[in-house]
Amino acid sequence: MNTHATRSQIIDFMARQTGDEKHDASATSVLDVLSALYGDVLDVSPDALDDPDRDRFYLSKGHGPMAYFAVLAAYGFFDPDVLPTFRDYDSPLGLHPDRLRVPGVEISSGSLGHGLALAVGTALAVRLHRNTGRMIALLGDAEFDEGSNAEAIAVAGRFGLDGLTAVVVDNRSASLGWPGGIGARFAVEGWGTTTVEGGDRDALVTALRHRDPRRPHAVVVRVADKAA
Repeated sequence: MNTHATRSQIIDFMARQTGDEKHDASATSVLDVLSALYGDVLDVSPDALDDPDRDRFYLSKGHGPMAYFAVLAAYGFFDPDVLPTFRDYDSPLGLHPDRLRVPGVEISSGSLGHGLALAVGTALAVRLHRNTGRMIALLGDAEFDEGSNAEAIAVAGRFGLDGLTAVVVDNRSASLGWPGGIGARFAVEGWGTTTVEGGDRDALVTALRHRDPRRPHAVVVRVADKAA
């Protein structure tokens, strides 16, 4: 499935939303990253959801998951015919992703600031069990106002979690920002960092595929939409 097909699905899908403009922007800001991850980076498929060596993706930025649902459907994790039921009373597709109801969703999320800490714990478990899969977490820049992220960044750097990648969608929605940019927040704790423009798919895929054998890696993706 290519980026344009996924975009077509998300546009049709989001046309059904009303009165939720902030969450619409949250979805569109992550679409390019999700499309690149599932199209060119992640080693995971609908028929291998329990493979201990699969790559794992955690959407920490779990409010406004419309793009996530559309991409999962586009890559065969569930029937695209379910998409129009978004927010219906009995639909599995709600305002936050539910791992017990949506195939392909690894964590239930939406309360900001938890995804990276969960990813660090999972990466430690993957290392302990000597599995080969990568751990990738996607966050919004405003999540870094949560103290749990500072702790997760420090722990991952100290343990040299080479299988962990944090992807930060930077739409400049954080109130205070970070001196030197978001990448500096990771670099000071020993992470490798790369900053790319969200619309540059080739650069994005290259950055997301990168795995440093000695330390975790952060990919900062600059996008235009202003939402957390």
